[in-house]
Amino acid sequence: MSELKSNIPDGPLAQKWTKHKNDINLVNPANKRNIDVIVVGTGLAGGSAAATLAELGYNVKTFCYQDSPRRAHSIAAQGGINAAKNYQGDGDSNYRLFYDTIKGGDYRSREANVYRLAEVSSNIIDQCVAQGVPFAREYGGLLDNRSFGGVLVSRTFYAKGQTGQQLLLGAYSAMNRQINRGKIQPFNRHEMLDLVLVDGKARGIIARDLVTGAIERHSAHAVVLASGGYGNVFFLSTNAMGSNVMAAWRAHRRGAYFANPCYTQIHPTCIPVSGDHQSKLTLMSESLRNDGRIWVPAKKEDAEAIRAGKLKPTEIKEEDRDYYLERRYPAFGNLVPRDVASRAAKERCDAGFGVNKTGEAVYLDFKSAIIRYGKEEALINGNQNPTDQEVYDYGKKVVENKYGNLFQMYEKIVDEDPYKTPMMIYPAVHYTMGGLWVDYNLQTTIPGCYAAGEANFSDHGANRLGASALMQGLADGYFVLPYTIGDYLSKDIRTGKIPTDSPEFDQAEKDVRDRMTKLMSGKGTHSVDYYHKKLGKIMWNKCGMSRNAKELQEAMDEIAELRKDFWENVKVPGTMDSKNAELEKAGRVADFLELGELFAKDALTRNESCGGHFREEYQTPEGEALRDDENFSFVSAWEYNENPREAKLHKEELVFENIEVKTRSYK
Repeated sequence: MSELKSNIPDGPLAQKWTKHKNDINLVNPANKRNIDVIVVGTGLAGGSAAATLAELGYNVKTFCYQDSPRRAHSIAAQGGINAAKNYQGDGDSNYRLFYDTIKGGDYRSREANVYRLAEVSSNIIDQCVAQGVPFAREYGGLLDNRSFGGVLVSRTFYAKGQTGQQLLLGAYSAMNRQINRGKIQPFNRHEMLDLVLVDGKARGIIARDLVTGAIERHSAHAVVLASGGYGNVFFLSTNAMGSNVMAAWRAHRRGAYFANPCYTQIHPTCIPVSGDHQSKLTLMSESLRNDGRIWVPAKKEDAEAIRAGKLKPTEIKEEDRDYYLERRYPAFGNLVPRDVASRAAKERCDAGFGVNKTGEAVYLDFKSAIIRYGKEEALINGNQNPTDQEVYDYGKKVVENKYGNLFQMYEKIVDEDPYKTPMMIYPAVHYTMGGLWVDYNLQTTIPGCYAAGEANFSDHGANRLGASALMQGLADGYFVLPYTIGDYLSKDIRTGKIPTDSPEFDQAEKDVRDRMTKLMSGKGTHSVDYYHKKLGKIMWNKCGMSRNAKELQEAMDEIAELRKDFWENVKVPGTMDSKNAELEKAGRVADFLELGELFAKDALTRNESCGGHFREEYQTPEGEALRDDENFSFVSAWEYNENPREAKLHKEELVFENIEVKTRSYK
């Protein structure tokens, strides 16, 4: 089995990436025409990688389970994308972005990768502007910035609340250019079901046409997995309902180590759960915390009256409101990192101050921002003595210009006007920092198999800062992978076309068909969703915002029992060789049932709290995360075992030479 070799270049931190690019092998343009690359996933990471690799001359095949790459979950990213351009002149720099990201991840990420991310961040903005991405601009025409959690500068570029969509359209247009040139061959409505290894190297995939049900073989000299995260292991999350772990888990089963599965992000600003009928949750962008103030009633009796419908939030006087983030973290206020804000909201609700019928919601209030902006706009417009209504109208227009589509979305879902009544929010599963282990080149422990974006573990440690997901996805796809994959492919210029009629492809296809047959053979009466919901409740209740040893062990036992029942009793209607959405879901839930147990095992073995991993046994007297740097300053990389609790742990020790490791403080 592969060893953990991070392949971090020697030399000073700020020179590592430049030196590495100068030292690695290249493939000349004539030879690139003879090399094939498969890219699984066409969101920001996969779409940008596919477009760039094809532009360089490689022959690219793309695979996505949606009907179009435009529907990748990247489209749901709302708030913005970070870059250290220092347009605001507020002290930002590559080092500051690097420092904030390392600190935000609670010192559990690899220094070299994070610095490279900061270093290439500015190039991303230039690339996207050149593609026509309509970033917001200031009055003078310069690109505008806003702040996100965990930082003291404004470095987030945005397009209202549609940043992910606009960036994805940019990558999609770049892909389309290469499709028209014949350099990208798209396979939409296809799902990767297995990774094919030949002589220990990734040489192709087995995919299923989701329209016809046909099983297909596709070969390549390298395979890039950019298939997103695994947040849907919780069933209820902000992820698209189709988001899954299958591509990454297939690679894991074939030998790619899975790193830090327990590092999962709970986003603090989501529309609260309204009942058991829901199949997904909706995110309210973190950008709203720039201008929205988070609060609960300071008096428990007021919270009880609101829950009973006897009191409205607008009737709570200012002095009777607890702006708890501003109170607990005065330096950062409402812009503390997501893990800190989420735990603080849970603490207030657990203490009885929650404000919706379930008691699991807090307020996000824009009244102060509307008044502040309204007074500014009145002065700009020469109105020295505006009425209260004029102030409101001016201020509402400013807020609408910045966040309008988010407010519309909230009103459609909740049926309340957030300009007049504070939004209700509560934490929900949003992003997964864990993923396939990759080295500095983004290569997994399987030679020729690469992972990009949320599918890998590399940049965010135990907690991702807001607006860094889009940054990492595009950095990996546009500016990292196209360099590093060439170093590997330079050894394949004489290999020739990879045949698909080899024993390895035969066996991989047989494995896929056998697994599908087994899924179809369940004789029970329970649907796939029945098992997915049960798994989700176990995960949320025992592996969610806080964990403890007793409940993690219970979760492992319960998931193992649920998995056994699933394989014996799941009912999948239809046939294998036709369109069958239930069969698709069954394969994904089968993977989640393995991942869930490994998730719990990873959390159980990490006897510390860090970032999004909060063990109740390890916290400061103030209730903050308590790391154990002496014993747990490492990446947990798990080797696959059919019985997840028997998975073998490999450790990548984290060495910090350029940053002081200390307890995070946002006070």
